[in-house]
Amino acid sequence: MATTCEICKKKIAFWDIDYKTQGMSMHYQCREEFLREPEDDAGKQKKRVEPKEEKSRGIVTEDDQQAGPWSIAKSISSGETKKDPVAESEKIKKNISELTEKEKKDSVAWVPKKLKPLISMQVELAELQDIQNMSTNTDKDSTSGLKAGYALSLGLKEKEIFFFGGMQWLAVSMAYLLWTQMLFWIPPEVWDAMETQDGAGPIDYALTLWAFLCVGLAAFPIGIFSSCMGVTHFLHKQGRASTVAMCLKLSLPNAWRLWVFHWTDGWFTVKQIWSRIPGGENRTLAQILYQEALYYAWKVGISGVLPSMVIGKGMIESGKESVEFVKQNTKEIIKLRVAYSGNCWVLGILTYFAAFPIVFYLDDGTGIGNNIANIYLYIALPICFSTGFIMFFLRPIYLLNLCNLYSDYLKTNNIKVELPDNPPRAMSALVVFAILCVAALVIFYYREAIGLVDILSTI
Repeated sequence: MATTCEICKKKIAFWDIDYKTQGMSMHYQCREEFLREPEDDAGKQKKRVEPKEEKSRGIVTEDDQQAGPWSIAKSISSGETKKDPVAESEKIKKNISELTEKEKKDSVAWVPKKLKPLISMQVELAELQDIQNMSTNTDKDSTSGLKAGYALSLGLKEKEIFFFGGMQWLAVSMAYLLWTQMLFWIPPEVWDAMETQDGAGPIDYALTLWAFLCVGLAAFPIGIFSSCMGVTHFLHKQGRASTVAMCLKLSLPNAWRLWVFHWTDGWFTVKQIWSRIPGGENRTLAQILYQEALYYAWKVGISGVLPSMVIGKGMIESGKESVEFVKQNTKEIIKLRVAYSGNCWVLGILTYFAAFPIVFYLDDGTGIGNNIANIYLYIALPICFSTGFIMFFLRPIYLLNLCNLYSDYLKTNNIKVELPDNPPRAMSALVVFAILCVAALVIFYYREAIGLVDILSTI
C-alpha cells in the first residue's frame, strides 16, 4: 500500500524512493524543499565564488586536489583504500549538494518517452549515499560481489553463452571500426584548424550523428544476444534444453524493446566513457561527481529491465518491475554493480596506458591532422582486447548473476514464469535494422555524392 508524503500530502508512487527524514516519509522533491533554508543557499553561492577567485590568483584549492573519476579508477587498480571513508563520503555529499536544481536537471540526459519512468528513478537513486559512493568505493569486499561460480558452471554446461558473448564483442568491435572511418574523411588541414577552434560546427554534429548510428547498429545484436544469455538462465531453471536456435527464437519477439533499451543504455555508456578521458570537457568537481552518481544510478536502476524483457514483459512494465526489484535487492545489486564496474575500470585504465605506445609510434611530428585518424584506428587493438575480456567473461557473469537474483525475486514474490514454447515471430525490427545497415553502407560508399565530404572539409 502506497504511503503519503507528509509535506505535499500526495501518495508516494511505487517508483519513488520512500525517504525518511526526521521520522517523516516524503518525496525527493519535497525533501529538498523541507531541508532547504535561505542562509544555506547564500552559503552555497559564496562557496562557488571563492574558489574561482583563488584560482585566478594561482592558489590551488582543496577541490582542485580532489580525485576525479580517472584517478579514482587508478586507486581501484592499485588496491589502495581510503583512509577515512566517512570523511570522503561527506566530501562527496557536500560537493554534490552545491549544485543547483537547474545544474542537476541539465545533467540528466534525454531518453525516449517510454523510458521516462526510469529517468525519474535514476534521479532519486542518484541522491542515495550508497550510489554516490560507488565511484570511490574500494572496499576489500567489493570484488567479491561478482560471483563467478554460478555463471561459469552454467557456461560450461551451456557453451552457447560464450558464443553469445563473442557475437556481442564482434558487434562492439565492428561499430568502433566503422566510427573511425569518418575520421579519415576529414582532411588533415581541417584537423589542424580545429585545434584552435572552440567548436567545429557541422563536423561536430556529423561525428556525433555517425557515432549515434554506430551505437544503434551495435545495440541490436547486443540486445538480442544479451537476452539470449538470460533465456539460457531461465531455461536452465526450468530444466529445459538450451540451444542457440531456441534462445534466438525466444529473444527475437522482444527485438524492438531490447533494441531501444540497449541503444539508449549504450549511448549513455559511450558518453560517460568519453567524459572520463583526461583532457575532455571542463567540468567542476561537483558536476563530475553528480554525473557519475547519475550514471551509476541508471545502471543500478535498470538492473531488472533485461530479465523482465526476457520473460516477455514490455518496456514500461519492465521499468516498473525493475524499480521493485532494485528496492528489494538494493544491497546485492549495488555490490554486484560495484564489482563489475571496478573490473571494467581496471581494464579501461590498462587500455588507456596500452594506447600510449601506439600514439607515440604513430605521431610523426607533422601535426594532428596527419595522424589522428590512424591513432584512433590502431588503438582499436587494446580496445578490442579489453572489450573481448568484458564480453566473453565479465558481462556474462554480471548478467547471469542479475538473472539469478531476479529469479530469487520472482520466487520471493510468488511469481511464476514459464517461457513459451512457440513465441510469435517478429520481423519488423530485423527489417529496420537491415535498413539502417544499408544506410550506413550508402554513407560509407557514397559519402562524396551525398555531400558529406564537403561538410567535413569546412569548419
